[in-house]
Amino acid sequence: MREIRAAVIPSSGHPTVIETLRLADPGPGEVLVRMTSSGVCHSDLHVRDGHWVRPGPIVMGHEGAGAVEAVGLGVDPELVGHAVALSWYAPCLVCRECQRGRQWLCSGSPALQHAQLDGTTRLTRADGTPVLAYLSIGTMASYQVVPATAVVPMPDGVPAEVAALIGCGVSTGVGAVVKTAEVPFGATVAVIGLGGVGLSCVMGAALAGASKIIAVDVNRAKIDLAGELGATNWVLAEPDEPGKTIAAIRASAGDGGPDFVFEAIGNPSTIAQAVGALPPGGTAVLVGLTKYGQQASFEAFPFVDGGRRILGSNYGSAVAAIDFPRYAEAYLAGRLPIDKLIDRRLDLTELEDAFDRLRAGQAARQMVMHPG
Repeated sequence: MREIRAAVIPSSGHPTVIETLRLADPGPGEVLVRMTSSGVCHSDLHVRDGHWVRPGPIVMGHEGAGAVEAVGLGVDPELVGHAVALSWYAPCLVCRECQRGRQWLCSGSPALQHAQLDGTTRLTRADGTPVLAYLSIGTMASYQVVPATAVVPMPDGVPAEVAALIGCGVSTGVGAVVKTAEVPFGATVAVIGLGGVGLSCVMGAALAGASKIIAVDVNRAKIDLAGELGATNWVLAEPDEPGKTIAAIRASAGDGGPDFVFEAIGNPSTIAQAVGALPPGGTAVLVGLTKYGQQASFEAFPFVDGGRRILGSNYGSAVAAIDFPRYAEAYLAGRLPIDKLIDRRLDLTELEDAFDRLRAGQAARQMVMHPG
């Protein structure tokens, strides 16, 4: 048992509070990780603001990296001391989808309960109140016990912030391009929304060898950053005139529109724009997650008549144990400039301010740095 520092919300829709919690030792199939870095992701904001209802109290954060301090029964002791990235969807490895190699669709992940493999939590308040860990990993804490299948060792030389980003935003965005959509060399691509995930889609399109990569956002600074990451063209979006944005995307792509449009916001209006910008035979890939209950619409006749497609991409179709090291090696080789996504490093006490910046669309990726 140890005391840790963590960002906790009592329930969805409430601000975070920095608390001192008690963390039990890892049980069978579990790993104790000293956290080094945690990204501030829009999914955290959805929970913080009550758009997605989650039980509480719960430690926030799901995009993290750290170093293994101890392991429970049945876990390879050679893991101790390794720098690791954490997967927010620890696979059970035995359900039908896991057996099919589609771990991102696992139906038995402990992440579904925000608990450990046995359905309980290793976190408590001083009075004994149980505290959950968001998606079983609760990365906004100084230490955390996580399922062993959430732990992926990183190659030497990968910074903690980069490893954390691989654990969520990078795998979600890059994977949407190279795995879910399987964008072929020479294709034209547009990315709507240039937060951490959208910018990762831009990097994924560059990695895939797209001939044109059109960055679309309302924020010119983000568009400029997308250019550093591989975007070749840009469109400054006009939220009040979506038709103009669609026309600009099509004109920038040429040939009637881009082969692939990635929507990385999770907004019904921009989802409609992604579909509307497609040429015949084009594919819209929905990467951003909406608030619960929201619906998006599009005109059906041209969609069917033009043989267009819509793909949903969850976690970039990630098999963490395979894909995380691949993305890390691509970073080390200079083919994925992941570190350029980071626009701010902060302490846990600055988390509410970080959420404010995220709401205002002013952030690429902000990183909570845990003291060593």
